[in-house]
Amino acid sequence: MTTTRRRVGPGRLLGTLAGLAALVLGFGAASAGAADTTAGPEAAQADDYTVLVVGKTLGFRHSHIDETTHAIIDLGRESGFTVDVWDPPNSSGGWWGPGSPGQPDLTMTSTPFTSSENLSKYATIVFASPVDNTNVLNPSTPRLLDDSELAAFQGYIRGGGGYVGLHAATDSMHTVPWYSKLSGGGARFVNHPAQQTATMRVEDPTHPSTEHLPRAWVRFDEWYNFTSNPRDSVRVLLTLDESTYTGGRMGADHPISWCHNFEGGRSWYEGAGHVDSSYSDPVFLEHLKGGIEWTAGKVSGGGDCVTFSEVSGLLGAADDGSVRTRTLVAQVEERLASAEAAADAGDRDAALRALQTARGKANGLVDGHEVSSKIADLIEWQTGLRSAGM
Repeated sequence: MTTTRRRVGPGRLLGTLAGLAALVLGFGAASAGAADTTAGPEAAQADDYTVLVVGKTLGFRHSHIDETTHAIIDLGRESGFTVDVWDPPNSSGGWWGPGSPGQPDLTMTSTPFTSSENLSKYATIVFASPVDNTNVLNPSTPRLLDDSELAAFQGYIRGGGGYVGLHAATDSMHTVPWYSKLSGGGARFVNHPAQQTATMRVEDPTHPSTEHLPRAWVRFDEWYNFTSNPRDSVRVLLTLDESTYTGGRMGADHPISWCHNFEGGRSWYEGAGHVDSSYSDPVFLEHLKGGIEWTAGKVSGGGDCVTFSEVSGLLGAADDGSVRTRTLVAQVEERLASAEAAADAGDRDAALRALQTARGKANGLVDGHEVSSKIADLIEWQTGLRSAGM
């Protein structure tokens, strides 16, 4: 298994410094993670970066939102980040009952989604099941983020921002295809059976969020079925074994946790986490911490969720129309296809041979550095899987 490397990206550092300067000058809401100034040495180190937790709910409100928020604040105190919360009370009631109570004692006084520049103070943004009742696909239904807020969020992601989706994060903004691609490679929540015990199987133990997990992770939770299988667009981290519970509708391949690089940003999703007890479970919390730190650019490992489709997209953009470039691109694509087929078959040695050849040819492209670097990430991933015996 590859060793997780710790790093701080320069873009994230600048955003953090800007956020800290604003706090020093007294602008904006106080970070929840910094509220307890008597918490000792750990609290003194809790200003390395800032995370935003979004719990705002316009539809069914999950009880775990409060538990999630407080758990992330505690993680921040232990791990070196502060937390802002956007979870205002509102009156958007429906079949689920009255409007959302929110978290009035923690929430910021106004939306942080005013601009991508304002959001840049956050190393990553956690969407903690912020359901908005748009699953009916009626474009007039109010969304979690309005047009202006969505534009700010898109700019933030495209500027290198991080996204963590928990549980019902895939049951929000159904009418925004861009968000569905960010959160789940296009997959959206569709339904779930009764809560029950099931087994998640680790497909990729090389990622910082999965290195510590048992290969067969047995949990009691609420298990989602999705509108589609996101595998072609994301790096699947965990799959759900439908033979271990009733009500699964995805079949033998049921991804439940995944990650990917998206339009310049990083996205990580975990479909479990409905039950409140998740947020006092040290195994689940370590998993969540890995997702937060990876999307924040604070840890790296396992090829950083680079996928074969991501590299193929870069290759298409590298085609400048010249005969030489088109020939090289075709050769790299051929080797990538061979590597992917071998990887899917579990033949790591064959996959690595094909990737090494692909990388050598990519180095011949005029602007092939990024392609070559991404192929190196694929090599790191496949090497890690081979070392893990997978």
